[in-house]
Amino acid sequence: MGKTKITDEEALAFHLEPTPGKFEITATVPMTTQRDLSLAYSPGVAVPCEAIAANPETAYDYTNKGNLVAVISNGTAVLGLGNLGALASKPVMEGKAVLFKRFADVNAIDIELDTEDPDEIIQAVKLMGPTFGGINLEDIKAPECFIVEQRLKEEMDIPVFHDDQHGTAVICAAGLINALHLSGKKIEDVKIVLNGAGAAGIACIELLKRMGARHDNCIVCDTKGVIFQGRTEGMNQWKSAHAVKTGLRSLEEAMVGADVFLGVSVKGAVTQEMVASMADNPVIFAMANPDPEITPEEAHEVRMDAIVATGRSDYPNQVNNVLGFPYLFRGALDIHARAINDEMKIACARALADLAREDVPDEVALAYGRNLSFGRDYIIPTPFDPRLIHRIPVAVARAGMDTGAARRPIIDMDAYELTLKSRMDPTASILRSLNARARAAQARMIFAEGDDPRVLRAAVTYQRSGFGKALVVGRADDVKAKLEAAGLGDAVREIEVVNAANTAHLDSYKAFLYKRLQRKGFDQKDVHRLAARDRHVFSALMLAHGHGDGLVTGATRKSAHVLDQINNVFDADAEHGAAGVTALLHKGRIVLIGDTLVHEWPEPEDLANIAERAASVARGLGLDPRVAFVSFSTFGYPVSERAEKMHQASDVLERRGVDFEYEGEMTVDVALNARAQAAYPFSRLTGPANILVVPARHSASISVKLMQEMGEATVIGPILTGVDKPIQICSTVSTANDILNMAVLAACGIG
Repeated sequence: MGKTKITDEEALAFHLEPTPGKFEITATVPMTTQRDLSLAYSPGVAVPCEAIAANPETAYDYTNKGNLVAVISNGTAVLGLGNLGALASKPVMEGKAVLFKRFADVNAIDIELDTEDPDEIIQAVKLMGPTFGGINLEDIKAPECFIVEQRLKEEMDIPVFHDDQHGTAVICAAGLINALHLSGKKIEDVKIVLNGAGAAGIACIELLKRMGARHDNCIVCDTKGVIFQGRTEGMNQWKSAHAVKTGLRSLEEAMVGADVFLGVSVKGAVTQEMVASMADNPVIFAMANPDPEITPEEAHEVRMDAIVATGRSDYPNQVNNVLGFPYLFRGALDIHARAINDEMKIACARALADLAREDVPDEVALAYGRNLSFGRDYIIPTPFDPRLIHRIPVAVARAGMDTGAARRPIIDMDAYELTLKSRMDPTASILRSLNARARAAQARMIFAEGDDPRVLRAAVTYQRSGFGKALVVGRADDVKAKLEAAGLGDAVREIEVVNAANTAHLDSYKAFLYKRLQRKGFDQKDVHRLAARDRHVFSALMLAHGHGDGLVTGATRKSAHVLDQINNVFDADAEHGAAGVTALLHKGRIVLIGDTLVHEWPEPEDLANIAERAASVARGLGLDPRVAFVSFSTFGYPVSERAEKMHQASDVLERRGVDFEYEGEMTVDVALNARAQAAYPFSRLTGPANILVVPARHSASISVKLMQEMGEATVIGPILTGVDKPIQICSTVSTANDILNMAVLAACGIG
């Protein structure tokens, strides 16, 4: 999977908008009435305070301690950038915090400590101990990181984990288990060469030794060469622990006959000659970032039998820490662990290795644009494998319980696995799958409103993300000026700007349009004005003639106006069965609402059509459609002529014999709440509805905008469906990311 091109301006805008930073704090309890406040604070809060004072373990029951991790750094080793200081490390630590949440539903807070004194760091973290269920140390330079972690592990009774060390080590170990399996070798027999004796390198070799690698078979190198017994230059106690009795003095000498190379050093540290000198079926983990010690292409030029892993996402076998730390902490937190010990780390590595040997879900293969199966190019699971959340924490928790690290062991592991499956937001996997489908489609996307900076940013991102070609309708000089103003001046050379003046197809566009409109009161001058001057019509004509594969518009004009203009070119109206379906994403749920665009006051037959259109959209999103025709009445009560048509719409679908679930009429709470549905055992719905068909366009619009403003739901749509070509109409309040999402939907042909 290729790397996405990201500019400095895009990265800064991402961290600036919609609010500075990458996360916020939200309350999990009601905070509206005086009673709520009295329970949340004084006097009600005194009760759990007294309970915790009497039994400290109950802090895990009455506070967020049990699902809260501190991400702590002093900024002395920020990524590959060096000592940037505590404040400059904050974007990285915020990023780590959101990764915890995204991948394992672990709440995390970043804390930047403005000191390079290990004793001060240790004291500060210890004093914060009561707040957290675990400590994740990050980007602290060696050798201080060893001192800090070791002391904190000894003096604190919650897990302390330095991810730069142990996160890399765990994923490295997982990959090596499978690489050696494919090579037919055993860890206790192989000769391992490690280049890079910093935090990650030392942790890797220590974990492998715990797993069976023999001390005498492990050669560790740093910038001074081999770490051998008797060496004094550049040594410390952590390096000395891995010194061996050997006459080897350089990395080049050490590589001769080696079975495994582990690199956490610098680009270019390994040459093709070194690789050629290794044993049969060599394993090469070139993990330097951002560029490996040797690229897979260079290694395979001289050794086709090599198994190669790197730290990069654009090569197979990525050693990515996100496969480890979220799930290690998830398992540790769920047993209220005192520590993350070696057995838990090894259990994590083995579970990852086992997972890579299993059949890969279709959604994962689709996301990576290729078939994945266990072998030399797939020895480590991908970060987006949905099984990680319910497989890895279970293994970690079991190991923690077996080794006495658990304060509160899990009794029913099957039930625990089920709870893990339910923790994750399904919308993330759906959106990821859509992105993968869009990359595979490589659609030429027409962005109709090239005079709007939001549209231009979306168009540039669409193309740079590898989705396909962006075609922007606008004046070239205006587009250039607006891109430069947005800090995207370099994109002028990338995207294609199209307009009536520079196209060779205007005459054929006008002829096509005149044939459609000549009996609807339009003369040739009217048609020329529409085709040459209205960007929505011009863009639709491009699409109709195959000069683009999809169209995104609507960011600058009301959707009703845009739809009227598009209807000049396509049959995008109620008479021809078109409909607008809007997707609401909120707290892990997706609900589609229709019709938000086309039908003003639909009759029962129209409502049934809307339901079928919405079911098609739902399936395009990977959902099993469950339609509810909603009103203020549930199954006939209260009686109302206005609600009757919703009941009749169900009868229409029954006559048509559709292949999805539907029911109605019913109120929204009955439609969406399984407990409320239990009062109606005759209902045809087997669970909460994910499609709501509402009585009229105004009620659809009110519902969507209310959820957007009051519920802070993410809105995608309206998705125009029932038209011959993929056309998506944004709202005028769309952000650049909203417009990009609509383009992705169009590229996937959803509609």
